[in-house]
Amino acid sequence: MRILIAVLILISVTHCTSERVKPAVDASIKVAELPSQESWNSIITFSDSGKIKAIMNAGHLRVFDESKETLLDENLKIDFYDENEIKTTTLTSIRGRVDDRTNNLWAIDSVVAKSDSVTLITDELMWRNEDKKIVSDRFVRIITPKEKIEGYGFESDQTLRNYVIYRITFVTSNEEP
Repeated sequence: MRILIAVLILISVTHCTSERVKPAVDASIKVAELPSQESWNSIITFSDSGKIKAIMNAGHLRVFDESKETLLDENLKIDFYDENEIKTTTLTSIRGRVDDRTNNLWAIDSVVAKSDSVTLITDELMWRNEDKKIVSDRFVRIITPKEKIEGYGFESDQTLRNYVIYRITFVTSNEEP
């Protein structure tokens, strides 16, 4: 019996001190290129002093701490609200990007911004956080009940009530003569 116990102790000590097998590590993956956070079907509510300012829906959200940016994929949608928490504008695009240092948002690919009477269509725009303006240097199309305007370069408040198109290329009236 003593010999059996001694053999078992010897086997367990030898087994515990043997060299362990290390798992293979893929050295081609750079940690800085991996997101620090990742989420699917995200809904994020932005508020100030308890009042809703915007609600963002993103199919896929990735936060990168190294580059201080958040990438938004799979059908981005943002509803903007006024000081009375009434929805004023809805912005949709296929994807987007947020600069986490400034909180500026870029909507990219098939961008549509709609308010109660104005529709903006473009390939890319930026919502500037500091002054709450929507800007683009790309081709834009504005459609209202009264007219359709196309051009290059755009700036507006986030409600699309006060806008400027810098290089107008086309204007037509939607009203009956």
